[in-house]
Amino acid sequence: MILKDKVAIVTGSASGIGRSTARLLAAEGASVVVADVDEAGADEVVQEIEVDGGVARSCVVDVSDEAAVKNVVAFAVETFGGLDILHNNAAALGHAAPGRDMDIASMDVDVWDRTMAVNLRGVMLGCKHAIPAMLARGRGAIVNTTSGSAQRGDLAIPAYAVSKGGVDTLTKYVATQYGKQGIRCNAIAPGLILTHDVESFGGQKYVDMLAEHHLTPRVGQPEDIAQAVLYLVSDASEFVTGQIINVDGGIASHTPPFADIRRMSR
Repeated sequence: MILKDKVAIVTGSASGIGRSTARLLAAEGASVVVADVDEAGADEVVQEIEVDGGVARSCVVDVSDEAAVKNVVAFAVETFGGLDILHNNAAALGHAAPGRDMDIASMDVDVWDRTMAVNLRGVMLGCKHAIPAMLARGRGAIVNTTSGSAQRGDLAIPAYAVSKGGVDTLTKYVATQYGKQGIRCNAIAPGLILTHDVESFGGQKYVDMLAEHHLTPRVGQPEDIAQAVLYLVSDASEFVTGQIINVDGGIASHTPPFADIRRMSR
């Protein structure tokens, strides 16, 4: 119970990485606000946590809406007495609109704007409203979900990748501006994590192709990211801040043609 007496908000926690994180933080003793635009999904996660003996409440939030973000922070403070942890995880995936976040010359500006509003403005708003509540407690830990897509070019999802590049920079700014006041801020860049969104985007052929580029025997699961979040919000990481941490099975650590070179050497 390393998070006993802590209060956490996890956005985008009705499914995938956010769901696994909310459940793990609750299992380690935190009181968790399961925040998501999907009210029914958030309620289901709360029920799962309560069945496991944890404490959680749901709160509907569109993270691109400042009033909604302000409300979820106020809800956490009013319900549980304060705020210690924020996992900014909610995201709009560019490929959620098939064929609309594929290349710059044909970019749908509405897709670009919505992606930035959720992925970048949403993270900024989460930090903006969580920080005062954390300062009132004397310390706090923020973890932002970014992406390995922000670290290299690709043939698709430029809006998504650019928004996550902004999250990387924002993470360092929050860490720099509030570190001396006891607030740490880090980001996790997942690699291929098997969630419904990923599988529906490219199918098994896409997953198998990326799996070849991993240095690990398997691809990632949401629980892998949840464990990294747990470390970054716990006292075990009190000397870690301002970092972008890749949790990606090593996919970003080798030369691009790794899989092809490996195949040729057999």
